[in-house]
Amino acid sequence: MNNSMSVCVVGLGSMGMGVALSCIKAGFKTYGVDLNPNARKKLIEAGAVKSEETAISFSKELDVVILLVVNAMQVKQVLFGDNGLAQHLKPNTIVMVSSTISARDAKEIDLNLQKYQLIMLDAPVSGGAIKAANGEMTIMASGAKSTFEKIKPVHDAIASHVYNIGTEIGLGSTVKIIHQLLAGVHIAAGAEAMALAARANIPLSIMYEVVTNAAGNSWMFENRMKHVVDGDYTPKSAVDIFVKDLGLVNDTAKSLKFPLPLASTALNMFTEASNAGHGKEDDSAVIKVFSGINLPAKKGE
Repeated sequence: MNNSMSVCVVGLGSMGMGVALSCIKAGFKTYGVDLNPNARKKLIEAGAVKSEETAISFSKELDVVILLVVNAMQVKQVLFGDNGLAQHLKPNTIVMVSSTISARDAKEIDLNLQKYQLIMLDAPVSGGAIKAANGEMTIMASGAKSTFEKIKPVHDAIASHVYNIGTEIGLGSTVKIIHQLLAGVHIAAGAEAMALAARANIPLSIMYEVVTNAAGNSWMFENRMKHVVDGDYTPKSAVDIFVKDLGLVNDTAKSLKFPLPLASTALNMFTEASNAGHGKEDDSAVIKVFSGINLPAKKGE
């Protein structure tokens, strides 16, 4: 493996931290960028070369930049805002945009990167914090064949599945948006089922056990409804993330003049949960839109 490459992860949240740690384990010269000093400290202690609020001081060292910030606005701010990173990177640096964004935003970012002779890979990711930390993410990417070849050692370190969707920037983002349709609907449906169980006075721990050992299970049900059973809404992925992602799903469908009845309903549920003050809680807190039910409390409370 060519582990002499220098990789910088921008955005050290649950996914970004896992990606950065996987890069360190693989022997890459790894850098991190985040506003959170605790995240930066954790990465340095794990063996990162540097971890700062901005990558500008070490920009010329970098071969690959992986962006795992929240949305397209943050991607654009990091790259092209006041003293943005793009102008400081050396030509032919690969910029792997792994945030969930629209195809239109991906294409716009690519055009702006080209002005600086930078190479974009439109590469959203999925898998959650645990798979990110284990180097087992799924990457759905589009870009030039040569870009895939150059970045392959990094992909080998951070992912167990890499899908080449095509050469056109925007295709990777579209596949991720369609995936988020399923993820959001599965969480909303799981919450509806557990809310109905609560109304029927069925212990949610029993309902959870039955579903996770039967045909109605999904990865999202198994992962997120455990948070409901535990009464723990500490955010792994927040309600507001799905307000954003299902909004992108609806925007994509609108541009294609395509109806999405289930995704539209799920978006309304997440929006209602956010409006009720649960936006920063774990996305499983969408169950709180249902009234007239008693939910488990967190142990010790």
